Amino acid sequence: MVKNILIVTFVLSSLSLSAQRNLTTNTGAPIGDNQNSKTIGRNGQVLMEDIHLIEKLAAFDRERIPERVVHARGVGAYGEFTAAADVTPYTKASLFQNGKTTPVFVRFSTVVHGSGSPETLRDPRGFAVKFYTDQGNYDLVGNNLPVFFIRDAMKFPDMVHAFKPSPINNKQDPNRVFDFFYNIPEATHMLTWLYSNYGTPANYRQMDGFGVHAFKWVNAAGEVSYVKYTWKSQQGVENFNTAQAEQKQGEDFQHATVDLYDNIRAGHYPAWQLYVQIINAKDFDALDFNPLDPTKVWPERIAPLKLLGKMTLNRVPDNFFQEVEQAAFSPGTLVPGIEPSEDKLLQGRLFSYFDTQRYRIGANFQQLPVNAAKVPVVTHNQDGAFAMRETHGDVNYQPSASKNTLTDDANFKYATDTFTKVATVQQKISKPNDFTQAGELYRSLSDQDKTDLINNLVADLQQVKDKDVARKMVGYFYMADQDYGKRLAAKLNFSRADVEKLFVAH
Repeated sequence: MVKNILIVTFVLSSLSLSAQRNLTTNTGAPIGDNQNSKTIGRNGQVLMEDIHLIEKLAAFDRERIPERVVHARGVGAYGEFTAAADVTPYTKASLFQNGKTTPVFVRFSTVVHGSGSPETLRDPRGFAVKFYTDQGNYDLVGNNLPVFFIRDAMKFPDMVHAFKPSPINNKQDPNRVFDFFYNIPEATHMLTWLYSNYGTPANYRQMDGFGVHAFKWVNAAGEVSYVKYTWKSQQGVENFNTAQAEQKQGEDFQHATVDLYDNIRAGHYPAWQLYVQIINAKDFDALDFNPLDPTKVWPERIAPLKLLGKMTLNRVPDNFFQEVEQAAFSPGTLVPGIEPSEDKLLQGRLFSYFDTQRYRIGANFQQLPVNAAKVPVVTHNQDGAFAMRETHGDVNYQPSASKNTLTDDANFKYATDTFTKVATVQQKISKPNDFTQAGELYRSLSDQDKTDLINNLVADLQQVKDKDVARKMVGYFYMADQDYGKRLAAKLNFSRADVEKLFVAH
């Protein structure tokens, strides 16, 4: 009798669990919003009290051992950056003061694919630069494409899961990718970049780089400007079409690493000029998009490019594992005069990058030679695995009445924010404007590049089994540009009426 009761209880419990379709935290609490981080107002900073976001990112950071979750395949080189402009009216950051030369370490990478994957695959390329400045290290972490797929860190683990192989059959699948982007219209711009030939750069030397996010520059008076960074290759930009990428993969699947190292060893030092765009917060309201949205570029007619300086790479690392694999970057590695903006994706990355490096490399990853600052590090942080930093006396706390205590300096306080009396929310940003820039990008392409873009998208979209998902994606591209959508629909044998009907229905 007892056994039968237990069986019935188990069956009822199983039925109850199978009917439960709501997302929960790792402790079973229901999740109210899995799309938007909790912020101060619609456009303010993300709050650390968003426990679901922190738990989600922390769990995501620990999914791989010891390979990076993203940017697993990479190559690095040393060099120097020489500043070429007077930007003291905008920032007190010393590395950008005219004429100053700063040593750098750069790591290029593919994003989604594993450490042994071919360097020809369609994928954004990471473009991370570590400046060893006289005020500590500064990491400018970016990609070869100027925008991103999403605008909220809440969606980042899900997006990467969709791109990664299936947990069932370990195969990457366009069905999973477009099933995720089915309800992510903001991705239209980035998908257009990715499926164009910019998604398959010919090598690392001949590609541009972008900081993607907006950051704050703060001058000596505490005044704040918003900036975006662009690296322009002095070797020109060269991309592969699909056929060229396939041919190169058959010849040498690690061609980009070979190309970079061979050129540096031959004395053909690759160089990039760094530019900055600057916007004042008071001008935000006049724009038809949110300038803190990482799915958007800042048109040069609104924010002209200003030359900051030139970076040249001139030395190959002596040990790949010690210097390239253990190199650690974070958009939170900042120096006085540079601060994060309220960009919701960036706000999540500030936590996630440091967290994943501590997990992947260890608590003291910043003490490894490739990551260590070139100036004295004086901190009360101590111990942990492989701790090598010297102890600064018996007083390892603050405040203290001791004359030997370390002190802070009010000159380096964070800039003052003005968010007051604003409700905390979980909502999309204002002025999402998801399609305009994707259409502008499409129309800027040559006829051949448009054809390549269409063919690249069709190659994946025709593999999508749920045709409503494929039609919805075509609807997004149609919203960006009618010719763009019509050409995709024609190639996929979709009628315009079916696409528009589905798009309106959702």
